[in-house]
Amino acid sequence: MATGSTIDLRPRPQRIGDAERAKLLEGLGFGRVFTEHMVTIPYREPDGWQRGTLVPYAPITLDPAASVLHYGQAIFEGFKAYRQKDGGIATFRSDANARRFNQSAERLAMPALPVERFVEAADTLIETDHAWVPAGSGESLYLRPLAIATESALGVKPAKEYLFLVFGSPSGQYFPQGVKPVSVWLCTDYVRAAPGGTGAAKCAGNYAASLVAQQKALDAGCQQVVWLDALEHKYVEEMGGMNLFFVYQHGSRTKLVTPKLNGALLAGVTRDSILTLADDLGYDKEERLVSTEEWGRDLENGTLKEVFACGTAAVITPVGQVKFDGGSWAIHGGEPGPVATRLRETLLDIQYGRVPDKHGWMHRVL
Repeated sequence: MATGSTIDLRPRPQRIGDAERAKLLEGLGFGRVFTEHMVTIPYREPDGWQRGTLVPYAPITLDPAASVLHYGQAIFEGFKAYRQKDGGIATFRSDANARRFNQSAERLAMPALPVERFVEAADTLIETDHAWVPAGSGESLYLRPLAIATESALGVKPAKEYLFLVFGSPSGQYFPQGVKPVSVWLCTDYVRAAPGGTGAAKCAGNYAASLVAQQKALDAGCQQVVWLDALEHKYVEEMGGMNLFFVYQHGSRTKLVTPKLNGALLAGVTRDSILTLADDLGYDKEERLVSTEEWGRDLENGTLKEVFACGTAAVITPVGQVKFDGGSWAIHGGEPGPVATRLRETLLDIQYGRVPDKHGWMHRVL
């Protein structure tokens, strides 16, 4: 490690062999295989964040009274490391994920971790487990940073002790069927987040509360759920854990429309990147309210051409069908549209180092 490192290295005395690792990397899905190590950084008041340690990937021990188990102080992030064209490894906008991690921490009354320590922890893990970064098409090493409250004390108050961890998962396509449009369910009986709530934070409780609606979507033959606003139940917010984009065509002009951030939506790093790429590719863009009424109307009048979701794990995924109580809509004939396809290919070309990174998004690790 470089001089000034804040992380001590205590790796496995015997590493997994090439043949065994290659077998584990066959037929990758998402989040089912994990690398050999993880990085942990404890926090204690009043001393703050301590030195970190790279240790073998293993279960962690928690006291039954640990605050996270009772009061839910738990946040996480997700970003990827990509095998580059020259064989090296780089992460995509890890600093942006670090900043969002701290925004989540602030919302849940948890201590912020300095951005440089967040990035250092991920870099250390990647440097140690670099052989686990797959090189296949659509494959990457997914990094999962998280922080939980570990203080053993009952009482509803911010904890005084926390643990930050980051571990890695070699991954293939998020949706096993590949880049095929998904079907979605418009949820009108549950809400994901309300103004003043935790919708803009990437906290564990948001996802726990979403699972009942996700199951309803699955029961309806859909792969994902689309959330509407909490007040009027008519404005589109997110799809599962992803942001949504609507592609409009007016004459020769293509416009990307995405629900505006209102404190209840997660500020997606991929979402932000797509808005930047829109300028590069000559698309107009707009952040505003999008109603379900408008969605159906504009599909019918032909101005709405495509809908797609975006996020770190899935990158860009077209939406091909929308189901709801009483009906359904088809989008672009149930096939991927040219705008979503172009944006996806452009983003992947940057992430895999196949084209110049003019925005400085890639952080070279090796």
